[in-house]
Amino acid sequence: MHTFSSYKTITDTLEESLLLSIRFFLFAGAIFLFFYVWKKRKYWHLKIQQRFPGKEYILREIRYSFYTVFIFGIVLAFVAWATKERWTLIYYPIDKYGWGYYVFSVILMIFIHDAYFYWTHRMLHWKPLFKHVHLVHHLSLNPTPFSSYAFHPVEAVVEIGIIPVLIFTVPYHVSAIWIFSGYTLVMNVMGHMGYEFFPKGFASHKIFKWHNTATNHNMHHRFVKCNYGLYFNIWDRLLNTNHPRYEEIYEEVIAQRSSKILETIEAATAKAGDDEMEAETAIELNR
Repeated sequence: MHTFSSYKTITDTLEESLLLSIRFFLFAGAIFLFFYVWKKRKYWHLKIQQRFPGKEYILREIRYSFYTVFIFGIVLAFVAWATKERWTLIYYPIDKYGWGYYVFSVILMIFIHDAYFYWTHRMLHWKPLFKHVHLVHHLSLNPTPFSSYAFHPVEAVVEIGIIPVLIFTVPYHVSAIWIFSGYTLVMNVMGHMGYEFFPKGFASHKIFKWHNTATNHNMHHRFVKCNYGLYFNIWDRLLNTNHPRYEEIYEEVIAQRSSKILETIEAATAKAGDDEMEAETAIELNR
């Protein structure tokens, strides 16, 4: 019986990891192929950093992403088991607490995750953890869609830790978790893809400024000690941890869309090697 139980745990983990891999690499891969290969010339004006990272950086991101989805699979296999044993706050049917609560539960998960991410992210910037753990993610100085899951195994555990937090504290229907997970994947990839889609004035607008931008997180990868938020810019604004030139740089990124001094793709590709030098400099400054 014990052998069967162990075998079931292994197969459940592998199944969860495989499903996560398919979902992540299909989505991130499609975004990458569209913006970095097929339509890179058409949408070049939206590229935040006017250059592409080196191939070795992209391959490193893909390698670490495989480690991440495997670790995510282990945790989600536990979640599935705990749910089956009725240890979590899952509920049925979908309208048990009304449709209002159903919608509210998804929104609540998003805001809880945003706070969880900000504070765990600040923790990962504690020097010992940054040097030995979070540094892996920061090697992506010019992030791509694959940077989204390029974590050290310890950080991968921290990242997926939000799911156990939610399922043991928030009454939820399983479909609400699916919606939350889908939202998380989309926002994570879009935040790392290296392209800015929001309009002029978004980062300084009295309402929209509370939402995050791809430029904000791209700046975090470049400057390291700032811009720690995920979905929203609430915590960074309240605690004054935005880069002091965030709104200014955002407008510069928007302005380059119509600028005649945009670098050519060929020149940007030739500069890919600069990422390695810049990454080494940033790493040394933050050890």
